[in-house]
Amino acid sequence: MELRADGWVKGALQLPSPNCDERSPGCVPELLVIHNISLPPYRYGGAGVEQLFTNRLDPAEHPYYQGIHQLRVSAHFFIRRDGQLLQFVPTGKRAWHAGVSSWRGREKCNDFSIGVEMEGCDFEPFSEAQYRMLAALSAALRKRLPLIAVTGHEHIAPGRKTDPGPFFDWARAQADCQLAN
Repeated sequence: MELRADGWVKGALQLPSPNCDERSPGCVPELLVIHNISLPPYRYGGAGVEQLFTNRLDPAEHPYYQGIHQLRVSAHFFIRRDGQLLQFVPTGKRAWHAGVSSWRGREKCNDFSIGVEMEGCDFEPFSEAQYRMLAALSAALRKRLPLIAVTGHEHIAPGRKTDPGPFFDWARAQADCQLAN
C-alpha cells in the first residue's frame, strides 16, 4: 500500500466524493479521526455508505435513508468488515466527516485531519481484518503526512457523537498506528 503524491492510496478502491473542498491555508493532516458507520444501521456489506458519500443514496431503498439522503458528508477512507479499503477523498483535500469539533483546543478538525470510517457500530467489536487494514493504512499515510495522533469522533465532538464507541480497541489502534492519542 502506498500514498501517492496525488493523495490517493494505491491499493484502495477509489470512489471520488463531491463532498470535499480545499483545506484552510496552512492546514495539513496531522490527526487521524476514527468513526464507525453502517447503512442501513447494523447491516454490513451493502452499498449504502458508498452511496451516501457519493450523493447517490436512494431514500426509497430503506426507511432510514429518508432522513439522511440529503446529507452531504464524506470521509477519506472506509474500511469494511473484511478489511477492504475504499477511498472517497484524496488526503490533500478536506473531507466532511468531523462536523463541529475540537482537538487540543483547535476547532474545525476537518481542516487538519484524515477521516477513517470503520464499518461497524457502537455495540460490537471491530474485526481483525479492519485493525490490520487500519495499521497498514496508517503506515502508508505516515510516510507522506505529518500525522501525530489518532482519536475518535466521540473525543472531538463529545456529547454529539459516540463513535467509534466502547468496543473500539484504542490501545491496539495506537500501537498499530504508531500514533499517540
